[in-house]
Amino acid sequence: MKQNPTSQPTRQDDVLLRNALLKLTAAQKITCVVVIVVVALIWYDLLNRVVAFGHDLDYTGLHALGPQAIEFVQQYNPFFWWGVVALCTLIIAYFLYRYVRSSQERVRGKLVSAEMFTELVRHLSDPAKEVLRWAWQDRRDPVTVGDLQRTAHELRARRAAKITLARQHEQALDAADPVASPAPSGLQSS
Repeated sequence: MKQNPTSQPTRQDDVLLRNALLKLTAAQKITCVVVIVVVALIWYDLLNRVVAFGHDLDYTGLHALGPQAIEFVQQYNPFFWWGVVALCTLIIAYFLYRYVRSSQERVRGKLVSAEMFTELVRHLSDPAKEVLRWAWQDRRDPVTVGDLQRTAHELRARRAAKITLARQHEQALDAADPVASPAPSGLQSS
């Protein structure tokens, strides 16, 4: 069965949503990139200092342990300091990841202004509006950036076709049983 082209969102819908989301999330994305770059530059300088510190350490004060112990420590000294660097890098990466995730969560909760939403809805196709209605689950709350992100994701996942198919299923079910049959007499409550 051939799909009706008017029941599918257009390429322009994706572009409109992407542009609106870019406007709404640009500051958060730029801030995250700047923070990551600054932390990476600072950490790069510090890791070079840590490795240089470890390289310049003098272990001759451990002469009581014997020459073999001092040779062993000096042989594996670089590996120890690179291990310290790797561990610290993982910890820093974890905190940066958590920072970016929390920043994304904050921006998802950001409300979309009425002007921007009106302008966006005016240019969206009917199937895209239907997906937006589906993504905006709690109508008592205003539309958020997260709702628009979910709409964009669901448009790419062909949610409009699924909504159309669900309606066809509902119509087929209603056509097969136009009048709901009364409950059996033994199950009716008094």
